[in-house]
Amino acid sequence: MAGNSFGTAFRFTTWGESHGPAIGCVVDGTPPRLPLSEADIQPWLDRRKPGQSRYTTQRREADAVRILSGTFEGLTTGTPIQLLIENTDQRPRDYGNIRDRFRPGHADYTYWAKYGIRDYRGGGRASARETASRVAAGAIARKILATFIGPQVTIRGALVQMGPHPIDRARWDWSAVAKNPFWCPDAEAAARWAEFLDGVRKAGSSTGAVIEVVASGIPPGLGDPVYDKLDGDIARALMTINAVKAVEIGAGFQVAALSGEENADEMRMRDGKVEFLSNNAGGILGGISTGQDIVARFAVKPTSSILTPRRTVTEGGEETEIATHGRHDPCVGIRAVPVGEAMLACVLADHLLRDRALMREAPRG
Repeated sequence: MAGNSFGTAFRFTTWGESHGPAIGCVVDGTPPRLPLSEADIQPWLDRRKPGQSRYTTQRREADAVRILSGTFEGLTTGTPIQLLIENTDQRPRDYGNIRDRFRPGHADYTYWAKYGIRDYRGGGRASARETASRVAAGAIARKILATFIGPQVTIRGALVQMGPHPIDRARWDWSAVAKNPFWCPDAEAAARWAEFLDGVRKAGSSTGAVIEVVASGIPPGLGDPVYDKLDGDIARALMTINAVKAVEIGAGFQVAALSGEENADEMRMRDGKVEFLSNNAGGILGGISTGQDIVARFAVKPTSSILTPRRTVTEGGEETEIATHGRHDPCVGIRAVPVGEAMLACVLADHLLRDRALMREAPRG
């Protein structure tokens, strides 16, 4: 199976299955002499791990990370960093009834159609469990950004819509994000979502969500103008996350309804620096960062593992029905927030290292 690696100068490869003994990743391209320990990675994994509220899967995983290579005496060596996260709460028996049946809306059928074999235990590589490895890689990416740009870099995410219910952006408050189980920046919306998702969960169903991720403190000049556009790589990174079906940058699809005057991010000089008066571009113009906040949103579909019987077929071509039992997220978008942050961090770290290599090679006047 190809396609398990992401990035160019900063590159990681994930491995492992949802109900196998462990998952993890190998991170390559990290510069040497960066302080790094498990304590730098674990807090980000703790934000993603399951079982933290009644609104997520009740699978109990510590998601404790171990660094197996790539560091010496607390510093990176410049060699590949291997990270291990053991699976400690597997229940493959929950999936016995779907051993030969495909879940509608899931990758079950396409994996089987391509490879002739699939891991039905929670979806194997197609499970959202794989995203823990991305979050671990993202923690290292954050270290790179903080080291070479500075502590002013922040990468934050929030859930801005659950099902058909969006937030009120006039009530956006970043401090509210950590005060509710939905990563919601609108406290009033979070209260309504709790009631809505309780109903979804009790019905054995699921719902989708929209997540917004924002990177602040990124300097202008990251990205390339044609096929390696920064926004193109961000879009690809977010689209690789499980269950993501749409991505937009800045004003996104809304730009189609704007006039040229409305869409133009006008500029002025402030203290000798360019200042933009709006940010419809989402911090990226021509594939290159502007120095403004980089803003991206992605839509996550409803979890395909639901209790409501759905029509499907078997591997033998028989028509049947399927209802999925076990432990599942009624809204997988909740735990996608730290995953989106991690993928944005990885793209930015990758482009930063590529830019530094280019500038070292560029002729000096």
